[in-house]
Amino acid sequence: MRSALLWVSENKWCSTALPRYGFVRRAVRRFMPGETLGHALDAARVLERGQGIPTLITFLGENVADRAEARAVADHYVQAAAEVASRGLDAELSVKPTHLGLDLGLDVAEENLRLITRSAEAHGNWVWIDMEYSRYVDPTLDLYRSIRADHARFGICLQSYLYRTPADLESLIPMGPAIRMVKGAYAEPAEIAFPEKRDVDQAFFDLTTRMLAPDALEAGMRAGLATHDTSLIARIDEWAQSNGVPPEAYEYQMLYGISQREQIRLAGRGRGVRVLISYGEHWFPWYVRRLAERPANVAFVVRSMLPW
Repeated sequence: MRSALLWVSENKWCSTALPRYGFVRRAVRRFMPGETLGHALDAARVLERGQGIPTLITFLGENVADRAEARAVADHYVQAAAEVASRGLDAELSVKPTHLGLDLGLDVAEENLRLITRSAEAHGNWVWIDMEYSRYVDPTLDLYRSIRADHARFGICLQSYLYRTPADLESLIPMGPAIRMVKGAYAEPAEIAFPEKRDVDQAFFDLTTRMLAPDALEAGMRAGLATHDTSLIARIDEWAQSNGVPPEAYEYQMLYGISQREQIRLAGRGRGVRVLISYGEHWFPWYVRRLAERPANVAFVVRSMLPW
């Protein structure tokens, strides 16, 4: 099922045609509160004021092939940083490098990303750069290293399913980085990424323990662990407690609309939790990748198709 869903996420016809169906639009409401920045920030306010849970917000889109469009995306994030500050929210920004024009050249993406990081830093906020397909790993790391030299409130995403990630992590640790560890949601060949879930999960755990090792924490590591896997969460918490890692050394980052009880439970136990809220018109590829990550969510989609 995962392979089929990932194929759908990459298919141009599906991305154009399927979002027109009412049942698809109804189903996606579970995972995003709406298509506008206002919808996202309203949801962020509810989470923060009601549950004490801070957020990340991301404006959906990828593979922009026009310079003006890429600049418009950057301008949108500048507006978002200002709006977050005006509302007094703890809502960090998360961006995709190809949404900022990486396919047009590293210089285009860097110019746009620097515009965002300068604006966010002026408001005391953070920016995170996402990781996309494996072919983008090296340029994304180049972007991170270049901009991180000038902006401390800047994080990067790494994917545990890629064989190369342990080496990438080691190269970043001396910088005192902020790293969001995810499992990985793109279709990759077995020569590049672990094909089996159990291996991806083990890699996630091993990478987490490295991020929380004494030398990494002393260097200034900020660790964001993006998972809804309760067994993995329990294993990480047990390891952290056994190794004297304080709860404030890491936070779990979860998706809006998923594992809400677990989010509240963890926050109630003093664990850091941050919820990613996505918004925008170009939601279909992102949405199907979320289904591929958690095939159990397909049942929700099926139920939304029923008339009762």
